[in-house]
Amino acid sequence: MPPHKARLLSGLFCCPKLTQRMIDMSDLKFSIRRAEPNDAAGCCELMRNEDVFAGLLQLPYPTETAWRERLSSKSNEGDILLVAVDNDEVIWQISLFGNTQMRRRHAAMFGLAVIGHAQNKGVGSALMKAMMDYADRWTTFLRIELTVYADNANAIALYKKFGFEHEGLLRNYSLRNGRFEDMISMARFNPNQAVVQ
Repeated sequence: MPPHKARLLSGLFCCPKLTQRMIDMSDLKFSIRRAEPNDAAGCCELMRNEDVFAGLLQLPYPTETAWRERLSSKSNEGDILLVAVDNDEVIWQISLFGNTQMRRRHAAMFGLAVIGHAQNKGVGSALMKAMMDYADRWTTFLRIELTVYADNANAIALYKKFGFEHEGLLRNYSLRNGRFEDMISMARFNPNQAVVQ
């Protein structure tokens, strides 16, 4: 094989050496990196934020201990939780967790959370780009699934921007602030994966 082709192939199939990506946008300068156990306090604070909590399926009163355990536990290979950090504050988190059932291992669940003052500033697009690149180029996930509250127009628009499609309306799916609310199920397929029919 010619040396230039060998270098190209080795570049395509090696693990990324990048552990952190710095991004400078308008009034935010943030880094994107894999979450670590030391991020437990920041993730907990993010989840306690009223702007964030209302859009999640989490229960109230998260604890730093529970987050430290979650970030320290062994996950499935391919699972990842990324954070965006601005001045030592976790402002976004985005996660991708593979399905453990044998016949559903081609699918992963996806979720994100963003603090209010970082919304609509391009952070979500940067994190989505990083996560979709990871999913498409470094995992065997064919299908990425999510649920989103039907009234969360900003999140739905962000997901559509990155190829997620509306699959169904889940009526009275989740209890939020004392009321049952509708959610939408969405999914995105890896454009690089061959599907055998």
